[in-house]
Amino acid sequence: MKRATPIIACLFLCLLVLATVCQAGAADPLFINLTSDDSHRSLMAISFGQNQLQRGHPLTVYLNDKAVRIASKKQGGAFAEQQALLRQIVAKGGTVLVCPMCSQKYGVAESDLLDGLKLTNPDTTGAALFTDNTRTLSW
Repeated sequence: MKRATPIIACLFLCLLVLATVCQAGAADPLFINLTSDDSHRSLMAISFGQNQLQRGHPLTVYLNDKAVRIASKKQGGAFAEQQALLRQIVAKGGTVLVCPMCSQKYGVAESDLLDGLKLTNPDTTGAALFTDNTRTLSW
């Protein structure tokens, strides 16, 4: 029994450390990488982010590939729900970044972007993505 006690104590300590590491903090940032302009998938991603922002998690939504189309005022008819949520996110302090290379490919000019959305660069994207304790999701 004397040999088992240190082993059990060590296992307990290891489990305690792992449990602490695996828990998300109450205010850990969330970075959502959205590549799709599919109506359902994009709405799901943006809604998920908005829900977490309301729970106190700083939010960055990164629109790239075909998702840049969602950021265009000219696409308001096709993406009315998504754009309404993006406006709410920006109004509540969230950040929405738009890939410039993807915007160029899909014909979304900077002047077409919804108010508050920003064409990004590696420094801005990296600062949001590599903030300590940031969690990432991709759609």
